[in-house]
Amino acid sequence: MWAVTASPGTERTAPPVAAADLPRLQRRTSAVLIAAQMLGGLGVPISIALAPVLATEVSGTEAMSGFASTASVIGTALLSLPLAALMTARGRRPGLVLAYAIGAAGAALVVLAAMLGNFPLLLVGMAAFGAASSANLQARFAAADLAAPDRRARAISVVVWASTIGAVLGPNLSAPAGHSFAGTSIPETAGPFVWAGAVFVLTGTLIGVLLRPDPLLTARALAAPGEPRAGRSLRAGFTAVRESPRARLALLTVAVSHTTMVSIMVMTPVDLGHHGADLQLVGLVISGHIAGMFAFSPVMGWLADRLGRLSVIGLAAGLLSVAALLAGTAGPSHAQSALGLFLLGLGWSAGMVSGSALLTDSVPQAARAAGQGLSDLTMNAAAGLGGAAAGLVMARAGYGWLNAIGAALLLPMAALALFTARRHPAPAKADAGA
Repeated sequence: MWAVTASPGTERTAPPVAAADLPRLQRRTSAVLIAAQMLGGLGVPISIALAPVLATEVSGTEAMSGFASTASVIGTALLSLPLAALMTARGRRPGLVLAYAIGAAGAALVVLAAMLGNFPLLLVGMAAFGAASSANLQARFAAADLAAPDRRARAISVVVWASTIGAVLGPNLSAPAGHSFAGTSIPETAGPFVWAGAVFVLTGTLIGVLLRPDPLLTARALAAPGEPRAGRSLRAGFTAVRESPRARLALLTVAVSHTTMVSIMVMTPVDLGHHGADLQLVGLVISGHIAGMFAFSPVMGWLADRLGRLSVIGLAAGLLSVAALLAGTAGPSHAQSALGLFLLGLGWSAGMVSGSALLTDSVPQAARAAGQGLSDLTMNAAAGLGGAAAGLVMARAGYGWLNAIGAALLLPMAALALFTARRHPAPAKADAGA
């Protein structure tokens, strides 16, 4: 029987957990995280769909329309490390609850900015709103805290799959959410943010009440009951990633997969429009892309557990390369564009699931939360730069060259995966607490 006790100044003693009870506790933890992901994942897309429109209305010019979404991405990246520091010190539950609280506060600021016509306040609100995205990302790591090493990828993939609900329903609920405030002092384009804020409050409450005992603190206590607190700092997490070749590969995989996907995806509607596609067709292509991203993630998790993380990283590189080739050479063939975007989402799923699982495998228990925060910071920062650069490449060289550059980004990832497989193979048997 293991007694799970949090570090001083964090939580009080949690109920004792026997090794035989871990599978049941893992199932309960996954169920809570899946429910939170479905609910919280609904709040982000319901509002992001109208963010550019709201930015145009508040600023008075279309030139500023992209700044709202950019502010949200920057907020997600910048908040990753403070939230990781909190989770490192106090566990997943306080970090996730705080992230959703900040997201709800950001939604309130966005609504206030819309009512006042204050564009700088809108950007501040969108940056805070990005905390909810950070919480959605961190949830996948929380699912792996108590999972057995040979099932970690599947645990991560199921939580990623739960994002499908919000990704599909969210944009379709934007219009009804806006209409619900017709005739009030709240602009219709700000209405979805009211609902998103309420959703984040509900999600944070769900996690605060039901995510007990805390999965990270439980796993930490089971792995090393007498572990020194010095090993739980952000610096220790960065050091652990830097010193592990497999962790470095994991970090690169997540960052490159996400950056390649975002850079190509954001410019695809523009290219489709150049070839005569209407909004309905654009919506269908993007819907297929989203299905590739989320709907098949359990398959990627199963493959990563059965075939190994590095094999699925190789699969991610292959899928993303083929996707770039198809999309970049599609021209007026809308069917080819749709297939390319579907494979782009599928490759993202393979890279995200396998990279996240490999990072969790490769970093000591004490440093995991910090290393995972670093991963999300790197991923979002790189994707933000990639998305911004994509517009410049599209304007100067065209969509085909954008896809070629996206494919070129995959070469270092594939080369490092091959090198790591040869020089730093996985341990024959992973420690459950490692």
